[in-house]
Amino acid sequence: MLHGSPSPGVAGSELTRLLACFAGNPPADVRPAFAERLGHWLKWTDAALLSAALNNSPAAAAPSRAVALGAEQADFQRVRATLEASIAAGPREATSGAIDFAPYRRHCIDQQQAMEAAIGALRQRLRDALSRRSLALARLAAIDAVMDQTLAARERGLLGLVPLRLQSHFEQLQRAAPGDTAWTGTLRDDMDRVLRAELAHRLLPAQGLLDALNTHPTT
Repeated sequence: MLHGSPSPGVAGSELTRLLACFAGNPPADVRPAFAERLGHWLKWTDAALLSAALNNSPAAAAPSRAVALGAEQADFQRVRATLEASIAAGPREATSGAIDFAPYRRHCIDQQQAMEAAIGALRQRLRDALSRRSLALARLAAIDAVMDQTLAARERGLLGLVPLRLQSHFEQLQRAAPGDTAWTGTLRDDMDRVLRAELAHRLLPAQGLLDALNTHPTT
């Protein structure tokens, strides 16, 4: 039985698909549309902040040079590569046999915290770059900042279920092969796949900001 019922990630995402497969449940896209779910998640104070970001006119900024775009792309790739390497390195502490999930849990949580910190900082740098590019892109940056602040707690709660889902997967593999430890290799591979899928999910907003910079390289 899975720990917790909500599905992390978004409907149809690779992260949702993997976790559903581990649970033996094919992912079904029967949840409300994103706009409808967003309406349930936003408080009136959040809606007011979002309205202000949509309607305010950001202060004019000096146009940044197009050459900076290469640095922003490199920054995105550097952050992604660093996090991918950290995931691939696996748990820093040795597991004490096939009965101990704790090192896997700590590795998963460490990776999630590293993703949140590194991608949050990257996203802010991209917002700063957008704000320097044009008034329209500065407004996009302001909207992204509000959405980031508004949905951070919700996303953190949903993604916090990932280690619990992996623990359930660990227990299922263990029960299926008592006395055998070969399945721990499968667990490590599956955990890597889940963390890489979570990384891709977390990078989506930053990728969107980078795409906006690529589409509008100058004012």
